[in-house]
Amino acid sequence: MIRFLFLIPLLLCLGWFVYLKQNGYTLEQGKKGFIYILVISTAIAAFYGILIPLTH
Repeated sequence: MIRFLFLIPLLLCLGWFVYLKQNGYTLEQGKKGFIYILVISTAIAAFYGILIPLTH
């Protein structure tokens, strides 16, 4: 399960990219959304990374 964590930001960024293109926004206008996705995904990965040693 933990090995698939890289898919979270990948799929969210892909979805955000599709949303931007369908609604006529540029990547520059959506840059803040990509940053939010990466920060939240990093926090999720860190949380799970901390839980693994604690629960074993």
